[in-house]
Amino acid sequence: MPETDERPWGRYTVLEERSGFKVKVLEVEPGARLSLQRHARRAEHWVVVQGVADIVCGDQTRQLHQGEHLHIPQGTNHRLGNSGPALLALIEVQLGDYLGEDDIVRLEDDYQRTA
Repeated sequence: MPETDERPWGRYTVLEERSGFKVKVLEVEPGARLSLQRHARRAEHWVVVQGVADIVCGDQTRQLHQGEHLHIPQGTNHRLGNSGPALLALIEVQLGDYLGEDDIVRLEDDYQRTA
């Protein structure tokens, strides 16, 4: 059974995890966003499958639509949000030597989860 974890912004489901990679579906509720964050030990690749994603990656801000994708290099500040009226869903592929949830440095967070 896939592992689903509820978060203040929506939820994620782990579809596959093996040595060196993990594949998730992220669902972001309308009006919600994840923390501005970075990872020391992994890169991420996002593919939008539903809705419109508001993306911060490094010093760039952009929107991605269904079928568009973005690579986030290891150590790069990034944020995912959904300013639209419908659910946002994307596939996230994590690549690295450690893929634990504790490899998140939150720089800003709407839910007071920064250190």
